[in-house]
Amino acid sequence: MNDDVKKVNDIIREAGIKALQETDSEPEPQLTGGVQWPVSVQLGRGLEGAIACETTIGYVNGTKGWLIYRGYNIFDLAEKSSFEETSYLLLFGKLPTQQELDDFKKKLKDNMPVPKQVVDILKSLPTSKTHPMSALRTAVSILGMMDETAEQTTVEAEREVAIKLIAQLATLAGAVARIRKGAEPIEPDPALSHAGNFLYMMTGEKPDPVLERIMDVALILHADHGMNASTFTTMVVNSSLSDMYSSISAGIGSLKGPLHGGANERVLYDLDEIGSPENVEPWFRKARETKRKVMGFGHRVYKAYDPRARILKPLADMLSERNPEHRKLFEIAVKLDDIVCAELGKEKKVFPNVDFYSGIVYRAMGIETPMFTPIFAVSRVSGWTARVLEYLAQNRIFRPRAVYVGPIKQDYVPIEQRS
Repeated sequence: MNDDVKKVNDIIREAGIKALQETDSEPEPQLTGGVQWPVSVQLGRGLEGAIACETTIGYVNGTKGWLIYRGYNIFDLAEKSSFEETSYLLLFGKLPTQQELDDFKKKLKDNMPVPKQVVDILKSLPTSKTHPMSALRTAVSILGMMDETAEQTTVEAEREVAIKLIAQLATLAGAVARIRKGAEPIEPDPALSHAGNFLYMMTGEKPDPVLERIMDVALILHADHGMNASTFTTMVVNSSLSDMYSSISAGIGSLKGPLHGGANERVLYDLDEIGSPENVEPWFRKARETKRKVMGFGHRVYKAYDPRARILKPLADMLSERNPEHRKLFEIAVKLDDIVCAELGKEKKVFPNVDFYSGIVYRAMGIETPMFTPIFAVSRVSGWTARVLEYLAQNRIFRPRAVYVGPIKQDYVPIEQRS
């Protein structure tokens, strides 16, 4: 391990220690333990507060600022694990032995190449008008059409598809990034890690150890996050015993939205618009006056500083030192962070979320802004598939109800009598 990679691990460890110190007096975890069905809850619009299922995969405590995968704190996993090991943990419910991890890594690498027909279709899309997430969604659908096992919806068969998709989403996203630049897609290199291959297939350059490690951390941080919109979407689709490819395509479509995974793109557009640290204060005042949403702040669940942002902020600091333009962007972000937290943090519990600093990290890696959300998908496919498989084992199709507020009895008027 070189000194810079060790520095990355030290940054994560320090962020974890600080988080523990700042949240130790917060309430203990909620929404844990068994559920006695049926259960009564207080519901808000958009199913807020609804309990859809029980899970052992991941847990978010928004008040305390906790994120846990299978009982393991996100700070420990980000510091000590890898995306491959974390994916195994999510899929199989335990940390692998060395042999299990080696076998899993080999399986991922063996499945990373995608059929030429899929790449050819990606090349045929109108590049300038197609959002990368739309291209990614289309590519997954095509993969499903080409997989003879796609319609086998047992847990065992779907788990094999899950492993394929974890492997292939990185290759597809890399191909989309290259095609957008008018370059040829690159085949994965078996000598590289999953994160290293992903960067290589996007940028065309073998990443240095620091960039490879930071991408690995980013993939770990985004791998799962409770019953969010895209996770729920994948589970709803799969609960009808549709196939895993259809489910993940739907998840990608949900993640695309600016109120979900697309927020990190909007953060960068805001920071670019601000332009300099001196413009932060007047920009924020105008945003407040016009009731403009400041992207990257606040969260449906977190009422504390997002633990993922605690890790990404110092990593953005570290990476931005390499380039003056990136450094200016980071300084704008920090000043906006300070102002928002000072004004809205204590009273309204509004703090930076994962999207606020992730885009700065990705730009410093040489990744164009429209590709930020596909990175999210390349990671989140692990959590999506793990939760689908867990629910599939005791499947019940989702069927919420709507409250009808329209008229009950209308008299039919012939068209010639309508005004």
